[in-house]
Amino acid sequence: MKPSQASLTSEAIHMLYHQPFQQIESYSMSPFQVLNSNICADISSQGGQVSFQACNEQFFTLESLPVTDYVTGNSPSAARISSNGSPFSPQCSQSYMSYLHHYSGNTYGSPLSGSSGVDDGNELRNVLRELEIKLMEESEIDDSCSCSVNNVVPQPVSSRGNQVVQIAHTLDLKQLLLACAEAVSNADIFTAEGLMNVLEHRVSLSGEPIQRLSGYMMEGLRARWLSSGSIIYQKLKRKEPSGPELMTDMHVLYQICPYYKFAYMSSKVVIGEAMENENKIHIIDFCIAQGSQWISLIQALAHRPGGPPYIRITGVDDSLSLHARGGGLDLVGQRLSKVAASCGVPFEFHGAAISGCEVQLENLQVRHGEALAVNFPYMLHHMPDESVNTMNHRDWLLRLIKSLSPKVVTLVEQESNTNTAPFYPRFCETLDYYTAMFESIDDARPRDDKQRISAEEHCIARDIVNIVACEGAERVERHELFGKWRVRLTMAGFVPCPLSFSVCHAVRDMLKEYSPNYRLWERDGALYLGWKSRALATCSAWR
Repeated sequence: MKPSQASLTSEAIHMLYHQPFQQIESYSMSPFQVLNSNICADISSQGGQVSFQACNEQFFTLESLPVTDYVTGNSPSAARISSNGSPFSPQCSQSYMSYLHHYSGNTYGSPLSGSSGVDDGNELRNVLRELEIKLMEESEIDDSCSCSVNNVVPQPVSSRGNQVVQIAHTLDLKQLLLACAEAVSNADIFTAEGLMNVLEHRVSLSGEPIQRLSGYMMEGLRARWLSSGSIIYQKLKRKEPSGPELMTDMHVLYQICPYYKFAYMSSKVVIGEAMENENKIHIIDFCIAQGSQWISLIQALAHRPGGPPYIRITGVDDSLSLHARGGGLDLVGQRLSKVAASCGVPFEFHGAAISGCEVQLENLQVRHGEALAVNFPYMLHHMPDESVNTMNHRDWLLRLIKSLSPKVVTLVEQESNTNTAPFYPRFCETLDYYTAMFESIDDARPRDDKQRISAEEHCIARDIVNIVACEGAERVERHELFGKWRVRLTMAGFVPCPLSFSVCHAVRDMLKEYSPNYRLWERDGALYLGWKSRALATCSAWR
């Protein structure tokens, strides 16, 4: 392995939490040292949330949105390795090859990944078929050589692992990851071990996008294999950086990619237009964070003809935001109150320091005569639905909001299908989605940039590990495509609100600060943000 590469074993990543970045490259360990350990609790990884929020003001609202209230650290992990897929999803009998065609048709030809992806389906089929045949032959040889001589039973001597390694070296990183995920899904320990051995020497924290992503996805596979997904995820949450460090990491992502800004820019314009002629405005933000996303709206309403309206904001908090800002919601209220006072806007702030799963009607303090707007920025996918428990908090919260008769509801979510998908297709979707995201980040910062390395570790990797390693209530990253969100909102009684030209214009103007590879388009009443041809986020409005 080159000196610039870091072997992302579980122990190495655990060490990274406690050492400066200049020492990253020195960590390495023998292949599968962790795999042979019985102490699952000693395994750790890097991670963070990738929920996107942004603002243009001096206060940064850049945090992720973990809903941890229903994640029980003492409950056994549901990440069991079997070919039956998720215990909360329909059983999946489709194999690696059945998804090969789908993902070869969903590439976007980026030169940044350094890998060909799964472009040549026939070639990869032949390679993996050859691997399967050789492994079967080795297995038969091992079985035939297990005879006893002079009452001494020799240990099976097999070159099966070497065969895997030899063939694995002919695969690129994406092919290796997919083959390894298939082996883990089928509980094929020999193949998985051999493929991970090769993977460990080809990933790098400062390498190409696919090298960095492969390290985090491999850690997710290892945690799933060892049935320690819950342990890994809980440790990642306990080993978060300090509040100022986390805010710095979030600000780095805010600067180098537009996902945060897309959420806030589109929502603010939609809500501002809906409240144009209202004298009493109440905004419920289900991820208030630092609250600075509303500063520009308060300032704009201060100059409205006829005088500013009365504005009240209810902020629902989350634990990561609390950690990042270093204090309670009173800090957010004080900040926004000062801004409103300086603009001559009558203002009131109400904080609800609870998770979305705990929200009740009385927490929202809706008053008669107010025009109500509700904002869901990258938040609803953390709410468990009917596939997790019978409470179905996701649809329950939507019905609760509908009962309040809001004038507008804004929804911004990641465009990915990882909620009820069985393990293997979920892995493929995650690989495709985050390949695009890592490439977009790579386009803005040098690969050896320490701030970029830290931001990926603390703000993105934890999501990846959770999606790959965990099941049941412990898997809190449960994204859905816009089509599914549209069905949920419609069933709750909402109707879509067309997005105006002003919304699209504001977002397009914002995207001028970033790479031309970012794309913006409208479809089915939603605004899509993508990297090249891969959609990454959507914004929609409802009433």
